[in-house]
Amino acid sequence: MNATENGAAGAEGTSAEGQNDLESMLAAARPAAGAPVEGQRCGLIAIVGKPNVGKSTLMNALVGQKISITSRKAQTTRHRITGIRTRGATQFVFVDTPGFQTRHSTALNKSLNKTVMGAIGDVDLILFVVEAGSFTLADAKVLSLFKPGIPTLLIANKLDTVHRRAEIAPWLKGMQQRHPFAEFVPMSAKNKGDIERLYGICEKYLPEQAWWYAEDELTDRSEKFLASETVREKLFRFTGDELPYTSTVVIDKFDEEKSKQYKRFLRIAATIVVERDGHKAMVIGEKGERLKRISTEARQELEKLMDAKVFLEVWVKVRSGWADDEARVRSFGYE
Repeated sequence: MNATENGAAGAEGTSAEGQNDLESMLAAARPAAGAPVEGQRCGLIAIVGKPNVGKSTLMNALVGQKISITSRKAQTTRHRITGIRTRGATQFVFVDTPGFQTRHSTALNKSLNKTVMGAIGDVDLILFVVEAGSFTLADAKVLSLFKPGIPTLLIANKLDTVHRRAEIAPWLKGMQQRHPFAEFVPMSAKNKGDIERLYGICEKYLPEQAWWYAEDELTDRSEKFLASETVREKLFRFTGDELPYTSTVVIDKFDEEKSKQYKRFLRIAATIVVERDGHKAMVIGEKGERLKRISTEARQELEKLMDAKVFLEVWVKVRSGWADDEARVRSFGYE
């Protein structure tokens, strides 16, 4: 079953395999002749935390545009997503990691955890995101991964949901006993003033060096990757908690064609991969309505993101046990 959408997004990047190697990514990003530019700062900031604490929402707010998918469903971020924001003389390079997985030891989860470990090993600053007033065993497992010597900010997110603010002070004191955090930042990722304040705090931890990217770049991810993530977000949004998080999206075709009518025309074919026939029926919905809605909303968002007319075709296929198959996990773009 497929849904076809005629209808158009932006950033250039490299292959998924190359993307997953943080060292090669950084080597490619740094200027060949690394002569420092007076007054410029640039550094890598990892956004880390357990699943579903608001990491992707924070990333998108900091970059100023949606590049990382958000969903109420945990486990939606699967790759290391780099967002870039240049403000004044400082270039902030943010890395949005998957939530560290502790529940199941599938090949997919092992890959996700490897991604988290790689991201926090070579950065200038870590933003450890937790829900304000809360600290769970899952939070503790993430915190235990941090290497000494890398400054870490405690981002007490979702402050707007805390009704008894007086309880935050003793909680912060307890958190300081768990780890020598450089600073505490109680905030809400949805509050513009809090985001502005966070920029100022992060800036002083970044080294003085030349920028790695052009001033207007927002991500190092390819448009093909962003297309896959956009379809996957709509998939999770319209299936809610019914669909297992092991479902994924593969881009089979991503072609830019000449058009007399449009300044830019993209033809994209995507496959939603699920593990069971029942999941396939769930994605398609009654008379194909759910799949059509997923496809329509993904196309509309891609048209805004890529500033192009998009023809999007979405198929659903069953690949049972793919999340436990290391070779297949790699073939779908995971480490």
